[in-house]
Formats: sequence, C-alpha cells, structure tokens
Amino acid sequence: MEAQTVYAIGECMIELQRSAGGAGMDYRFGGDTLNAAVYMSRLLDPARVRVAYVTGLGVDGMSAEMLASWEAEGIDTRCVQRLPERLPGIYMIELDASGERRFHYWRKDSAARHWLEAPEAGKVLVQLAAARMVYLSGISLAILSEADRELLIAALAQCRTRGGSVVFDNNYRPRLWESPQAAAEVYRRVLAHTDIALLTLDDEHALYGQETARRVVERTRGYGVREVVVKCGAEPCVVWAEGQLHEVAPAPVQDVVDTTAAGDSFGAAYMAARLSGQDPAAAARAGHRLAGTVIRHRGAIIARELMPT
Repeated sequence: MEAQTVYAIGECMIELQRSAGGAGMDYRFGGDTLNAAVYMSRLLDPARVRVAYVTGLGVDGMSAEMLASWEAEGIDTRCVQRLPERLPGIYMIELDASGERRFHYWRKDSAARHWLEAPEAGKVLVQLAAARMVYLSGISLAILSEADRELLIAALAQCRTRGGSVVFDNNYRPRLWESPQAAAEVYRRVLAHTDIALLTLDDEHALYGQETARRVVERTRGYGVREVVVKCGAEPCVVWAEGQLHEVAPAPVQDVVDTTAAGDSFGAAYMAARLSGQDPAAAARAGHRLAGTVIRHRGAIIARELMPT
C-alpha cells in the first residue's frame, strides 16, 4: 500500500542564537510548521504516512543546506519552490533566565512569502486539494499576499470537500498582520474548512481577549471544527473530540532551558498519534511528552537521540 502524504505549509528560517560562551552566534534552521514537520516525520511510520513541506527557498547555499537537512529527516521536498531572486528569512532568539524567549526577525521579503508566485505553484495547489491532510498555521497565512492567501484558502476548501483533513495552528503574531480584526477574519475563514484546530490559549487571548479554554473550544466549534485542542502551557490542555471534552495535564518539567517550539512539538506529536489511530486523550499525552522534552534543550529542533521513547 502506497504511503499517504501530510503536507505542512509555512516558512523555515535561519535561527541564530548566541553560542554557549557568548562570543559568537550558532545557527540552525527553524520555523513553526517546519519544526512540526520534522517531529512528525520522526514519529510516523514512513511506509504508511510521509510528510512533505511546502514553502519557498532561494537557490543560495543556505537554502541548499536547509533542503539537505529536511531530506535527512525523511521530509519530501518536491513541493519546495526555488526562487532565484529570494533568500530565506532570519530570526534571532534571546532567552531570559527562565527560558522564555524574545524573537527578532529579518523576513520582510523572504522566499517563503512568494512561494505561490513560482511557476510550479499551481501543481502544488492541486496536490493540496487532493491531500489526506494539510497542516498550516497563522504564520503560514500571515506571510502571504492577500491574493496568494485566497488561492491557498480555496485549496483548503477543496481538500476538505474531497475528504481530506485540514489542521490549523493559530500561532498569532501581531506584527505580521495589519490589525487583529484582519487576522481574526482570515482565521474565521480558514477555521470554516478546518477539521483539527490546535490553539495556544495565550494567542487566543491576544487576538480575541481573555476567555477560558472551554470558551475557546465552544467558539471554535461554532465554525464547524470537529476537533479542538487548546494548549495552555504548563496547565492541562483542553481537548474536544468525538463528542467528549478532556483535560490532560502535562508532567511537571523543572529544568526548562528554552521554550522555543513547545507548541509546535506538541502539535506534531498530537497529529502523529491521531494519524496512528490513538484516541484524543492519548494523543494529548504524547504531545505533552514531546513538548516536555523539547523545552529541556536549546533550539527548536532537538537531536534525534533526545526524542522520548
């Protein structure tokens, strides 16, 4: 039986962090949906489900290094659009004593913003419309032009109509949107085609105001979303699925080093568990387990040997 493909859409950037001694910079690659794609690829059986990444890159050496690193993780890169006049974006992380992070970005004209302008982008949209699962985030949408965003939303609608699943992670970044109202309207339209919503409670608060996690579930279900997960940091997540509401607590983590990609890794493990036939509560426990491991190490993507078993 041929493996089915999960398509993750977004932007991978060059991640800079100060080296351990503070005298220079270390670099690696990261971005919300790319982080999740790597972790999903590690967790899923490639004979059954493969993960493909959809983005834009340049033709420079750093872009080539990115591609090679993704392929080494087993990610299908055939949907990556190469744009000769563009380069990857860059972000730098500053950490405080508790491991909380502050981001600085250089991405205003990155290749990922223009992937739908590439000659082969139309073929990719056809693949997305026929996919088993498409995964994207608020950042995946925010970086696109309005016209390109419309093309992507139309493909998501077709995917769901044809029996595929759309997974949406809210990942709201105010600086990428013209206003909260504009973001909320785009989110509303995408949620109308979404099967699984992976929502960070802090991002929901930033966009809609203070609400309880249960109220977020109710509002999101009102858009027609069938499965809603509200991630609440160190507090229990709230999951609505298959007619039941669950609250699933994470194990305490004392030695937090870097919270980068906590939500991305949770979402990856949750999706991988659901694709593997696990129930929603078990999937949430898998999400907590991976996120709890990731935040004990520096960087968005931990070494493969550090993955929980």
